[in-house]
Amino acid sequence: MIKIVNNIIPFKGYKALTMWPLLFVRKGARFGEVDDRHEKIHGEQQKEMLLVLFPLWYALEYLVRLCIYRSHRKAYRNISLEQEAYQYQVDIYYLSRRKHYAWVRYIFKTNNS
Repeated sequence: MIKIVNNIIPFKGYKALTMWPLLFVRKGARFGEVDDRHEKIHGEQQKEMLLVLFPLWYALEYLVRLCIYRSHRKAYRNISLEQEAYQYQVDIYYLSRRKHYAWVRYIFKTNNS
């Protein structure tokens, strides 16, 4: 991925945003190996969703979960794409063994954090 450090994308309060093959990192953010793996997982998700479907699914699932949880934080953390990325961001070997569409198994799971 091509890493672009700037102070516009992503919005304040977020460290990074992947729009494969680009990785936008907030200027001044602490961005380490775990964050990098998290974003690489999103990159794989985007490639298998043909880039265009990723933001559509992400937005739709966020809105549904926002209606359910009535909390931005809970809605965000319960998006299936985020659940996969957060669960495996510490696993340095995950991407080498990751199955296509692994995020699908999180659609009906709930993350209480």
